[in-house]
Amino acid sequence: MPENRHHILLTTLNARYSHSAIGLRYIFANMRELQPESAIREFTINDNIQDIAEQLLAAQPKVIGIGVYIWNACECAELVQLIKQISPQTIVVLGGPEVSYLPLRLNFDAADYIVQGEGDAAFYDLAKALLGDLPPQQRTIQAPMPDLNTIELPYDYYTDADVANRYIYVEASRGCPFLCEFCLSSIDKKVRNIDTEQLLLALDKLYQRGVRSFKFIDRTFNLNVKIASRLLDFFLERQPCFVHFEVIPDHFPDALKERIARFPAAALQLEIGIQTLNTEVADRIHRNLKMDKIKENIRFLEEESSAHMHLDLIVGLPGETLDSFGDNLNRLCTMANSEIQIGILKKLSGTSLHRHDDEFGMIYSPKPPYDILKNDLLSFVDIQQMKRFSRFWNLYYNSGNFKQSIGLLWPAGDVYEQFGAFSLWVYQQTQSTWQISLDRLTALLFDYLCDKRGCNRGDVAALLIEDTMKLKGRKMPKCLQPFAYERSPEPLQSATGHNKRQIRHARVEQNGL
Repeated sequence: MPENRHHILLTTLNARYSHSAIGLRYIFANMRELQPESAIREFTINDNIQDIAEQLLAAQPKVIGIGVYIWNACECAELVQLIKQISPQTIVVLGGPEVSYLPLRLNFDAADYIVQGEGDAAFYDLAKALLGDLPPQQRTIQAPMPDLNTIELPYDYYTDADVANRYIYVEASRGCPFLCEFCLSSIDKKVRNIDTEQLLLALDKLYQRGVRSFKFIDRTFNLNVKIASRLLDFFLERQPCFVHFEVIPDHFPDALKERIARFPAAALQLEIGIQTLNTEVADRIHRNLKMDKIKENIRFLEEESSAHMHLDLIVGLPGETLDSFGDNLNRLCTMANSEIQIGILKKLSGTSLHRHDDEFGMIYSPKPPYDILKNDLLSFVDIQQMKRFSRFWNLYYNSGNFKQSIGLLWPAGDVYEQFGAFSLWVYQQTQSTWQISLDRLTALLFDYLCDKRGCNRGDVAALLIEDTMKLKGRKMPKCLQPFAYERSPEPLQSATGHNKRQIRHARVEQNGL
């Protein structure tokens, strides 16, 4: 078969070029004798759909398999329809989370087949039947759950270009034992572990090829302490490198703490799903909150480790008011000086979140990402404002570009109220939440602190200069250039966490800001 022609193409549209599709590589790894006739083709959601169709059809495939996710569902629906219009004889098979659960909320009628569930082995069976002119009678195929001890691992199929330019995703397990109603992982209630010895061999091979950043997609990395300890030991022995895990916040036995404490700075990132600190709301959505353990573990990570924390909160959970959400944010900000991701509730097909719709008046967008539009406690305007709050929070707080100066917004400690007022003001000035340059962001914060809050211009400028110019090669924002040679406050680099906030607030009071 000519090199540029393949009977089977596996494709998806990633959110950006730096991402890679581990699901496609799992399927390709398990194509057996059909692997020489198969190929992976990755695109992004920003690529032109007609260009994608042209490139796919240029290989004259008999079967195209498309991975459909919440971030690419609209584009995939358009792509399927276009392919079938141009080349109706080409068989299109869909798989992935967005088509695995009913109801299907976009029109995928043009697709020939849909594989629901984990398609690692099921896609091979379907492709073999289709190439043998023995098409299945049913359009929707329920994939049996694969045995993770027998399927081939995908890591040999990250190319050298992937290693050089893209995130390398890996996994040690699938499933989640918890029942959080907003999450698809709660459907698979049993955690299935991949053979640890095989995984470590594969990870070492990636390391030998030059991979230095590993992103685990497991939902509960720290659930099995023995496996988690072995993986942490693996990466401790191979420093310097970076590893990302998603962890549950209430399960850090001493064996894990001891290892986590040994990681150097910029080597370990932990994504911690808090979602809410309101125990009544958490109980309602079947999320178990062990508050004492959560506080203890966040304190350990904050004060006794160099791990970078990424904490998650959700706006719009059934029964959660804006005041309750604000209390969540304020409490997290006192517990940790780390990244806090503010997400908007989404209702995914397959979850049981819909059971709250009538009682709490939950109204969601019919299009991806199916985010909440309003409920009986939050109006549409409230949700819109919180979306902007979240976006500006990313730009100002999570970006790290304003690490010291951002604290001047809330000298009294009410982060939610004060940042909320600031985000409303910023939107009034910009009428946008996108494509705002660092120069513009700096000028907006400078003007707000000085003109709206009455802060001393020289002191604010000094902190902003420390923040924005900590990376070499940056051009100083225009609004700060007149202050560049004035004496700046003593640096805060030696202060961390709560102590840094105390010093910052003391300086504010001392300078009369």
